[in-house]
Amino acid sequence: MTMLPDSLEPMGIPAGTPIEIVGPPPGDQERREEARPEDRPYIAFEHVSKSFGDVHVLDDVSFSVQAGETLCILGRSGVGKSVSLQQIMGFLKPDSGKIMVAGQDITDFNEEQMETVRKKVTMVFQSGALFDSLSVGENVAFPLRERGQLLEDQIQQVVNGLLDMVGVAGMADQLPSDLSTGMKRSVAIARALSAQPEAILYDEPTTMVDPLMGRLLGNLIQKLKHQLRLTSIVVTHDMRFAERLADHVLFLHEAKAYFFGTMDELKRTDDPFLREFLDMDKLVLPQA
Repeated sequence: MTMLPDSLEPMGIPAGTPIEIVGPPPGDQERREEARPEDRPYIAFEHVSKSFGDVHVLDDVSFSVQAGETLCILGRSGVGKSVSLQQIMGFLKPDSGKIMVAGQDITDFNEEQMETVRKKVTMVFQSGALFDSLSVGENVAFPLRERGQLLEDQIQQVVNGLLDMVGVAGMADQLPSDLSTGMKRSVAIARALSAQPEAILYDEPTTMVDPLMGRLLGNLIQKLKHQLRLTSIVVTHDMRFAERLADHVLFLHEAKAYFFGTMDELKRTDDPFLREFLDMDKLVLPQA
């Protein structure tokens, strides 16, 4: 167990709180570097295909995400964006191809093996997937209590710090039903962080939230990337949101990885289909 560094105090979590933020315990650095050298992606799809009946959702899709990077997955509805996240989490299995996470081939992992992966990689669902019968604070505390490594007063310190960090301080005693959609997603992010992951997957974090909340969620994801060095994959339809966050972009179209590269490369593309998508996103209705 490690002590929380002073540099994270501005996020609202007291220095000295005994909690591991990312990675293995001290003294395990050599083994971690051997298992995941700098030039190896943290998450990678290698020729992954997935179908539901006669519908091909992903067809020979390959992409990768380096440790500490943010990948945004773009594309129209029904092109396999959320399916990609569910396969990383092991909720769905690919029909063919290979999925790598933290240097491990997880393609054929069983449920017990996937539980070890889910301690490193967590997901923030569109719905928030909070426990309706538990308060906000109890939701965030749940992963900490599952680990059984902290005293109750330490758990409360971490919970309060995380709620403050995501902008819902003072709401620990409320139920999820009392919160707006955006606030639920903020709490879901706090709960994801309390699991002390190395990577977070976000499924449409700005869908059905107002522009201000969308901006706040974007700021939060950026903060997590820079201060905690978390690896992130963000599924989104919002180009402006992606522009703020993405180190690389994957554009899915007709079950294929139509584009994979940096945001600057995407914006400079001459591809007619991608140009139409980018130009439509910039569409501004004329003044009345």
